[in-house]
Amino acid sequence: MSSRKVHAARHGRAVGVVAGIVTFIVVFALSFALTGLVARGPRPASPDPAATAQDKPARQKQDGAGDEDRQAEPQRDDSPEGKAKRAVEAMTMDERVGQLVMAPLYAGTDPSALRALVQDRHVGSVLIIGNWNNGVAGVKAATDALQSYAPAGSQLLMTTDQEGGQVQHLRGAGFDRMPSAVEQGRMGTDQLRASAAAWGGQLKSAGINVDLAPVAGTVQVARASNAPIGALDRDFGLDAAGNAAHASAFVEGMRDAGVETSVKHYPGLGAVTGNTDFTAEGITDTTTTLDGAEIGAFHQVIRDAQPAMVMMALATYQAIDPSAPAAFSSAIIDGELRGRQGYQGVVTSDSLSAAAVSAIPSDQLGVRLVDAGGDLACVGELDLVAPILDGLNARAASDAAFAAKVTRSAERVMTLKFRMGLAG
Repeated sequence: MSSRKVHAARHGRAVGVVAGIVTFIVVFALSFALTGLVARGPRPASPDPAATAQDKPARQKQDGAGDEDRQAEPQRDDSPEGKAKRAVEAMTMDERVGQLVMAPLYAGTDPSALRALVQDRHVGSVLIIGNWNNGVAGVKAATDALQSYAPAGSQLLMTTDQEGGQVQHLRGAGFDRMPSAVEQGRMGTDQLRASAAAWGGQLKSAGINVDLAPVAGTVQVARASNAPIGALDRDFGLDAAGNAAHASAFVEGMRDAGVETSVKHYPGLGAVTGNTDFTAEGITDTTTTLDGAEIGAFHQVIRDAQPAMVMMALATYQAIDPSAPAAFSSAIIDGELRGRQGYQGVVTSDSLSAAAVSAIPSDQLGVRLVDAGGDLACVGELDLVAPILDGLNARAASDAAFAAKVTRSAERVMTLKFRMGLAG
């Protein structure tokens, strides 16, 4: 072979080797690239700015949902009203009804006579009544026994009628002789407040926590002819403004000693001649009006001293509501006292064993009080307590609207108990 042919052959082999190497490198590179692409998967597309902007509030709402839920949770109401509402919600209807009745314990009666009423019928208040002459220690023994029958979470409202003068049920060692209201009216209001605080301290020591006093009525006829008030010197003997100021001083003094009160007898017994306790005659008031001075004295006491209770009279008020005694008048209780005057405390009755309401069936006495907007049936005869409880329960069982009134009244009574530290 010639040298030229040898050189050409060598050159051809070299070119073939180089081409093979290049082909190998290209194939290898492509293979490597494809392998990496498969391993990584497709590259995600760039986000759409508009879609991202729309989605951002949704994500923020979802992320903040827990905070909003926490903010939306209602705060627990630990006011006396809130506690009372929860307590009443946990009660049966029988238990609610029991809170609306005040049963009497007369002097000389063993407290055990009320055990079943308190433990089984759930009566929530007791009236210590009659001529208790055994002093603070004797009354305290009775009130302690009565409280032992009540549940720890709802102690009894322990009441008495301690006005002074002829109406002072608790006497003996430890109790001062209280002057009549007319004599109290001759005191300055500061002096009366201090005296009421001293009398209240004696009641407190005896286990009494509510005094069903003072009388805030203003006598409008000859005193001797006004049997329930003027003839007994139960008013402060002043004009309406003076009576209001002295009634407020009495309320505040009692409260200073830790004893609550019930201003009475709304809207006033100063214009009748008959005593509602003993007669149904002469008990229609023809002069008292909603804008008059006598009822205005009560409203002044309510604004200034905020008594825990208002006691309703059993007289009928011709110029206000001639259809029913005040204690059974929705126009007077719900319309005036609660509606126009805004009073939301406990509304109690004068004694439902009085002659003035003796023609009404006993099982309807409490019903009529609560239906009109009242809360607490004050009962002066033990034999009437069970019929009054039965009537309230029967009406509540058959009338949902009335049952709601029972519940609302029980809440007002329990609110007072929480305020006084008797419930918890």
